Amino acid sequence: MKYGVAIFPSKKLQDLANSYRKRYDPHYALIPPHLTLKNAFELAEDEIKSAVEKLELVAKNHTPFKMSAFKISSFQPVNNVIYMKVEPTPELESLHQELNANLNGEDSEYSFVPHITIAQKLSDEEHSDVYGSLRMLGVEHEEVVDRFHLLYQLENGSWTVYETFRLGEG
Repeated sequence: MKYGVAIFPSKKLQDLANSYRKRYDPHYALIPPHLTLKNAFELAEDEIKSAVEKLELVAKNHTPFKMSAFKISSFQPVNNVIYMKVEPTPELESLHQELNANLNGEDSEYSFVPHITIAQKLSDEEHSDVYGSLRMLGVEHEEVVDRFHLLYQLENGSWTVYETFRLGEG
């Protein structure tokens, strides 16, 4: 089964992201707005208990931290994804690294750029138009992150929470 690890931002930030996602992100119905900490990876049924134990230890090693979304950006020319850029803090970087060191799966082909996707799978022309208008909006949002989630993918392609891990708690 496919799993992933993510942070779900506050309802306020999710609502803002969804106001664009419903028009520009074909994955809108599959998963709420999120910041990916560990890309999708496979786990067999007999590996899940061990993975949950590792995630509990990771959560215990980290305390809640501030997360700031501060502008609209794009991964173009690599791909036509538009996102809310999240400040890459030492706490976020450390959490990402520890999760990836403790859970098997391939390393990502991309370096870790904290973000919340708001548009993807756009043609070059659509990307240019949408990015041109969205980047003028700007984003200024700050909140405290106190948990992350282990997600799994259902047969219809949607993602749902398997377990939630609170930072600083065992």
